[in-house]
Amino acid sequence: MSDILLAVENLEVRYGAATALRGASLTVPRGQLVAVIGNNGAGKTSLMRGLTGLVRPSGGRVLFKGEEVTRLPAHAKVARGLAMVPEGRLIFPDQTVEDNLILGAYAHGGLKTARAQATLERALALFPRLRERVRQPAGSLSGGEQQMLAIARGLMAEPDLLVIDELSLGLAPRVVEQLIGVLRDLNRQGLTILLVEQLAAYALAIADHAYVVAQGRVVRDGPSGLIARDPEVMEAFLGKKKAA
Repeated sequence: MSDILLAVENLEVRYGAATALRGASLTVPRGQLVAVIGNNGAGKTSLMRGLTGLVRPSGGRVLFKGEEVTRLPAHAKVARGLAMVPEGRLIFPDQTVEDNLILGAYAHGGLKTARAQATLERALALFPRLRERVRQPAGSLSGGEQQMLAIARGLMAEPDLLVIDELSLGLAPRVVEQLIGVLRDLNRQGLTILLVEQLAAYALAIADHAYVVAQGRVVRDGPSGLIARDPEVMEAFLGKKKAA
C-alpha cells in the first residue's frame, strides 16, 4: 500500500472565464496532518473543492489511494474514504444534531450497522456538548458547537482522509484552540487530515507539512516548522516582520 494517500497534480479550477487555481500540486502521506495556508482569496478553497469533487477541475489530476478520481463527484469520493468539512460548516439547521450525524453516514447506509453505531458513539464521546444537544435543531447551536457538529458529521463518513476547510472561521480563539486539540488527537490516533486554515499559526503548530497558496498557486511547501520560520511566511501570514 502506498504511503501517499492523496496526490494532486497540476490542478486547475475555473469559474467561467476566471481561473481561481493554476497548476497546484500537493501530496498527503498516510497518517500525516498536512496544512494549507494562505490569505483570503488565495485559492485555498478552490483547491479543496477541486480535489474533493465539489467542482470539476478544468485541468490536472487527483489520485486517492492510487486511483485517479479527478472526475468523480463528491459523493463518490466520500464513499471511497475522502470526506470534507466545508468552509462555513453547512450543517442542516432545521434538522436535529442526530439527523445531521446520520446524514454524515449516508454513504455507508446510515446507522444500519453496528459499526456505524459505534462511529456515532465515538463522535459523541469526542464532543460531549453534541451528546447533550443531540435532539436539538442544529441551527440552535452556537458557532463553535456547529463546527463540532460539522467535524463529527465528517467523521461519520469513516474517512481515510478528512479535509477541513477554514476551521477557525467566525470562532473565538478559545474554541479554535479546543478544536485544534481535537484534530491533533485524531491525527495521533491515525486519522490523516488535510487542514486548510487562514490563521496559519494554529495550523502550523500541529501540522507535519505545510503548503502556502497565493494568487491561485502553491508558492511554497515544506515541513511545518521550517515554513513557520520562513521570514516571508512569518510576515505575510503570522504578522511578524522580517529582520532588517
